[in-house]
Amino acid sequence: MRYSVLDLAPVPEGSTTAQALQNSADLARHAEGWGYHRYWLAEHHNMPGIASAATAVMIGHIAQATSTIRVGAGGIMLPNHAPYMVAEAFGTLAEIHGPRIDLGLGRAPGTDMPAMRAMRRGLHEAGDRFPQDVQELIAFLGPRVEGSNLRAIPGEGTHVPVWMLGSSLYGAQLAAMLGLPYAFASHFAPQALEQAFEVYRRQFRPSETLSEPRAMLAINVFAAETDAEGIRLRTTMQQAFARLRLGTPGKLPAPVDDIHAVLAQEILAGVNQALSISAVGSKETVRADLARLIETYQPDEVILTGQIHDHAARLRSFEIAAEILRAG
Repeated sequence: MRYSVLDLAPVPEGSTTAQALQNSADLARHAEGWGYHRYWLAEHHNMPGIASAATAVMIGHIAQATSTIRVGAGGIMLPNHAPYMVAEAFGTLAEIHGPRIDLGLGRAPGTDMPAMRAMRRGLHEAGDRFPQDVQELIAFLGPRVEGSNLRAIPGEGTHVPVWMLGSSLYGAQLAAMLGLPYAFASHFAPQALEQAFEVYRRQFRPSETLSEPRAMLAINVFAAETDAEGIRLRTTMQQAFARLRLGTPGKLPAPVDDIHAVLAQEILAGVNQALSISAVGSKETVRADLARLIETYQPDEVILTGQIHDHAARLRSFEIAAEILRAG
């Protein structure tokens, strides 16, 4: 079972963006040593607590800090970009860092309407073109097309592996149709997880790059020395998610001893449902949680994420998870 990291380069309360970028590079170096297969970064905009907006730049930062772990996007929100420019950016990364760059593509904007307007993209128009844009991007990364007067250089011939991301059946169907590997955003939107995996596997058509379906499951991990401490670490993500839903995003909040004293029950219930694909607690508890999720959904790979306020605690959480998954 391959296991990987999804990082949003969180900016904790009381810290800075510069420190968050340093923390991501530090986590990536540790993750490489702990046996993680990939280190992915996600594109979000207009969010004070997330420093991975310039995702391709961040990928270069992480790839420069590591040597063997795969580094990529989980993902690039393609409606925000011209496929040609994404091909050039990731082609450049591949030429610099070799064949360890991944390109995960999402259809959502990863932001709000003010940021969409600032990026000068029409949301509905871009969304309607998504399947064509994906195929156009893959073509730019492929071999030279004789007779074409448009080439992505860098990009052409790099064959950067493309993943389809999604939180609904749309991405599952498109990934299956194009014969792409598929990663489901179950760490924050688990509602359609089981059905999406079933649809993807049933409808999958082999492609030149993938002969059989490859499904990735995203899991939140809050691992610590005790169950109580793992539960406390999770309160950071619970608060952050609640604030996002309420339209008041900010820096990553510090954990609290009693989440019920901070969030109303009706808000907390919705947050907990959204974050239900999680492993929380001591090493023994997290081992049981991971085993249950893997047995239930039968992923080909898992990608772990954890929005944890304290960097040392975040490192330890990913270390514990790696110890569990490495042992099988």
